[in-house]
Amino acid sequence: MKILIVTQYFWPENFRINDLVAALVERGHKVTILTGKPNYPAGSFFSGYGYFSKSREPCQGAQIKRVPVLPRGNGTSLRLALNYASFVFFGLVLGPFYCRDRYDLIFVYQPSPVTSVLPAILLKKIKKVPLQLNILDLWPETLVATGAVRSRLVLGMVEKLTSLIYRHCDQILVQSKGYIEPLIEKGVAASRIEYFPTSAEDLFKNPGKGSAAQTLPVLPSGFRVVFAGNVGDAQDFETILSAAELTRSKPDIHWIVVGDGRRLDWVRTEIEKRELRQVHLLGRFPLEDMPFFFHEADVLLVTLRKDPVFAMTIPGKVQSYLASGKAIVAAIDGEAARIISEAGAGAAVPAGDPERLARAVLELHKLTESERSQMGARGKEYFEQHFDREKLLKKLVGWMEKLVAGDSETT
Repeated sequence: MKILIVTQYFWPENFRINDLVAALVERGHKVTILTGKPNYPAGSFFSGYGYFSKSREPCQGAQIKRVPVLPRGNGTSLRLALNYASFVFFGLVLGPFYCRDRYDLIFVYQPSPVTSVLPAILLKKIKKVPLQLNILDLWPETLVATGAVRSRLVLGMVEKLTSLIYRHCDQILVQSKGYIEPLIEKGVAASRIEYFPTSAEDLFKNPGKGSAAQTLPVLPSGFRVVFAGNVGDAQDFETILSAAELTRSKPDIHWIVVGDGRRLDWVRTEIEKRELRQVHLLGRFPLEDMPFFFHEADVLLVTLRKDPVFAMTIPGKVQSYLASGKAIVAAIDGEAARIISEAGAGAAVPAGDPERLARAVLELHKLTESERSQMGARGKEYFEQHFDREKLLKKLVGWMEKLVAGDSETT
């Protein structure tokens, strides 16, 4: 198949769509990606990129077409809104010229924002091909949960826009079963929704020190609780820092954060204010370095704020953690908590509860390394049963082929 993928984020930014593209190319499909200039999460263009440079480049056997975007900057609401709007504007204006080839199907990878689907809808109309949407964030619910938008008028407009976007999609793939009912309430037919959970890159299945370990930081000795990923509003670092305060009685417990994001400066300030010497901010590292940090962890940490929409969400790091075979500690509700508990992969406590999180960490600290390893092994087995990359890709390609053949109920 000739597949056009529309996504605001792509390599060298670290998103799961990178691995999906590589997998589709490996299977002989011809893939083109319409995306923006990379600037996530730091807020400035990656080295070598600018507004008008590197608009076209090859990657992993695919072809990338990049439209200009206004970088996210320091993550203020206005700058973020302009970043989102710039991708939509230039995607609508330049997308039809950049993507003049014939395609069999358009696939949209949609974390936030949902507006990134708009250029794909235009291209669907021009190309007269089916449109498949992969939703990772529900809108406008995510805007409410993060506090990014509080105006009822604006939220109402976004709700109407979201419903309009969904009506133009031939199939919607959701990363969590919790998303299905809200989509049906928005008017999406159940027959057009499929559960397509996130998998994990193969490199997470065998975490080890790796060839790059000599250039990576030496981690503090002791019991290591490692958080890997975005440091943002949704990740509820208030709960993490408060739990870290409650484990002061065990000075060998270290809370290690590997990642970057718009809340990093706030977290750094809070660490200094609270004198949390056992909390360590290591910054952002490339994806290929992450197995090193997983290998060095005693337990892996995942958190989300307490909110109904986040209870429906499964953070992508959950699958990576499970695949790595490490014990997990989580302060999270809903689907993600269910998966961790059902797998027997560690401890899941309610979101927003630092006391319960601290107690869970202390309980895991008491266990032997062998007992934690057994948790990790159960998590890995669960991953292979429910989130195996090859099984999920086979499903995805099957759905794509049905859409291309015209076997769908579309608008």
